[in-house]
Amino acid sequence: MSGDEMRALGAEELTAKEGELREQLFRLRFQVAMGQSDGLKKYRVLRRDLARVLTVRTERGKAERQG
Repeated sequence: MSGDEMRALGAEELTAKEGELREQLFRLRFQVAMGQSDGLKKYRVLRRDLARVLTVRTERGKAERQG
């Protein structure tokens, strides 16, 4: 999901997306540790998407505080 798509989401949707991404990361890390999956590319994509969500939330928080 791109940054523009993330910015189009509402606050509740962003929170839900963050929870979903964190759960997927947890499950993927567990699978890799158990040797069931070799999903390094998927892991990277999930981490980047989570970073985008957190960045959008931070941007909105700063915008609220400024004006």
